[in-house]
Amino acid sequence: MLLLPELSELLQAEDPEERQTISGVNWKNYEALLNDLGDSLQYRVTYLDGVIELMSPSRRHEIRKTIIGSLLEIYFQEKRIRYFPLGSTTFRKQAKRGGVEPDESYCLGIEKEVPDLAIEVVVTSGGIDKLEVYKRLGVAEVWFFQNNQFAVYHLRGESYELVAKSELLPNLDLSILAQYVVADDPLDAAIAFRDKIKEMVN
Repeated sequence: MLLLPELSELLQAEDPEERQTISGVNWKNYEALLNDLGDSLQYRVTYLDGVIELMSPSRRHEIRKTIIGSLLEIYFQEKRIRYFPLGSTTFRKQAKRGGVEPDESYCLGIEKEVPDLAIEVVVTSGGIDKLEVYKRLGVAEVWFFQNNQFAVYHLRGESYELVAKSELLPNLDLSILAQYVVADDPLDAAIAFRDKIKEMVN
């Protein structure tokens, strides 16, 4: 019989993320690829300066990104923060030669052309510099969830700054959020996180 740690390692080994990079792609061909893929969930597509990255997310990746979104929406609801979930919508600007599909994304306050917040779950590193793409699109804040913790980048002028906490959601303790993201049972985690949020001072 497999022990839990062994089972976890086996699942990760059999559930790899796959990345393919293609260079020399013009904007017309990038848009044609997006059109061919349609609403397919099989790939996330990133484009930067003629280079396309196709990423086929793993099961573990999709579990993490979905739980992050669920918990974050609990926070918005409990704190009465008006939000517009945009998920993995494709955001692109031909003039900026960049396009990206976040794992999760949100507009806060009102709906906008590009999200205020984009979230990326990193299981395997490498590939296109997504921060550069987000900078060109003008996304105010990008969160990377890697190694069971969040790293937050806030856009200041022409560059991102690594900050200690979210400036869009300054009262949200991301270390607490991370604990519930990796909890064993998503339902128990959601219930406990909601209770925790109610205890937090506005």
